Amino acid sequence: MFDFSIVTQWFDALLRETLGLGDFWSILIECVLVGVAVLTAYALIAMLMIMMERWVCAFFQCRLGPTRVGFRGTLQIFADVLKMLIKEIFFVDRADKFLYAVAPLLVIIASVGTFSFLPWNNGAHILDFNVGIFLVTAISSIGVVGIFLAGWGSNNKYSVVSAMRAAVQMISYEMSLCLCLITAVILTGTMQMSGIVEAQTGPFKWLIFQGHIPAIIAFVVFLIAGNAEANRGPFDMAEAESELTAGHHTEYSGMGFGFFYLAEFLNLFIIAGLASAVFLGGWAPINIGVEAFDRVMDYIPGIVWFFGKTLAVVWLLMWIKWTFPRLRIDQILKLEWKYLMPLGLINLVLMTVVVALGLYIK
Repeated sequence: MFDFSIVTQWFDALLRETLGLGDFWSILIECVLVGVAVLTAYALIAMLMIMMERWVCAFFQCRLGPTRVGFRGTLQIFADVLKMLIKEIFFVDRADKFLYAVAPLLVIIASVGTFSFLPWNNGAHILDFNVGIFLVTAISSIGVVGIFLAGWGSNNKYSVVSAMRAAVQMISYEMSLCLCLITAVILTGTMQMSGIVEAQTGPFKWLIFQGHIPAIIAFVVFLIAGNAEANRGPFDMAEAESELTAGHHTEYSGMGFGFFYLAEFLNLFIIAGLASAVFLGGWAPINIGVEAFDRVMDYIPGIVWFFGKTLAVVWLLMWIKWTFPRLRIDQILKLEWKYLMPLGLINLVLMTVVVALGLYIK
């Protein structure tokens, strides 16, 4: 498996030793390049998610999807981006202009910040702190504030109702999301994203294999809670079009609406990426203990493994959205507080017992 840190160390040495730049300029150049790479990847993956959503939706509804712009509709997303960029940005009368303007920025900052923690490849970690799991949950929580401010600052009764629903739902399901991540931390013994992935390298070392029943339960609960956290169907009560027009972003246009739109699709990718990294091995290949097979799998780049697993989880979550009907807000909260959270707590204790007795696959 190729270690991408070889490339980063070479580039750092090029700036510091070959070109003779000091620490300040070397770090500044590296930070700028990393920032450009993150934003570029963020935008490209968002467009991929939007196109994938349309194709998956069309598949489940037995229709073709976009077909007119470009070859088989492949350029439709670029037409939509151009339209969004040139649309007029307006402010609502009697709205709180400061909260109205800040809300989409908070949502996109939370999304980009969480996106930066995804482990793309061995040695290719944008942010890799020793408390990475803690920071992921902390930064993602900022998005709740942005959504609530968007509804409150819009001076629209439908937006306010949507913001209240979204805040209650997201804060509730963060509990189960964190319990599932803590379950993985107990099994791997680290909160660092790269350490969690490295703990899954080897034959049948993915967490759903290592931790067997508790890990599988945590994985399933994580997918359900992550779907609710991203406001995806059937948990999209905050954007129930038949009741609330477009929810908390009803009064937004242009890039204000675009930020909410991008964040929603990227949050889906982030949830799938975290599920892939924490439970499915991330960039770690499939190894079964057969030397010839494992050697072939190791030749496949880690970023291909990560992307493949993440897109598979994305497809599963889209399947769920276009299969199940929307739940009522009371059903959503009952599912969390009466079923998922108690199950997560019991599963956390079960995983602790499994690790203490050494019953996991070593």
